[in-house]
Amino acid sequence: MAIFSPAQIVGYVSFLLGVAAFLQKSDRRLKLLNSCQGVVYAAHFLLLGNVPAAASSGISGVRSFVAARHRAPWLAWLFVAINLTAGAMVVRNTAGWLPVVASCAATFAMFMMRGIPLRLVLLMCTFMWLTNNVLSGSIGGTMLESTIAVINTSTIVRLLRTQPRKPLAPPSAGVPAES
Repeated sequence: MAIFSPAQIVGYVSFLLGVAAFLQKSDRRLKLLNSCQGVVYAAHFLLLGNVPAAASSGISGVRSFVAARHRAPWLAWLFVAINLTAGAMVVRNTAGWLPVVASCAATFAMFMMRGIPLRLVLLMCTFMWLTNNVLSGSIGGTMLESTIAVINTSTIVRLLRTQPRKPLAPPSAGVPAES
């Protein structure tokens, strides 16, 4: 496939949106930009003919938008059910399950986690999407997931550095220190 085909150009737009999303320290901005990226990613995978990835991306785009406003466990289960149902309808081989499983795991993270745990689960999902993208011939998607892995890891490190340091052992209450 040509590097400037319509499918690949849409993938490059998704790449830019994804990079912007994962540069965010704010969970809400991460989710909103991730929502936009998911919709564009869906169009990219439709153009590439990867229907399972397109379905998972579109569902994930809606999920990220909803997760930016609500944090209810029932919503996580609803989006997992939608994703699994869509997957059962369109997946035709083992590799087709990669985006579905990644989207399901990311769904739990988006609704039930914050901060570093959220980003760690999303990092695991990134590697599943990276594999999908290589198999799909997605240039922008492969660039996106590779870049997201680096940016997300960097953001996790930055968040770890800004956390208050905890003492190794709690001070003993009311017990004078020995001389």
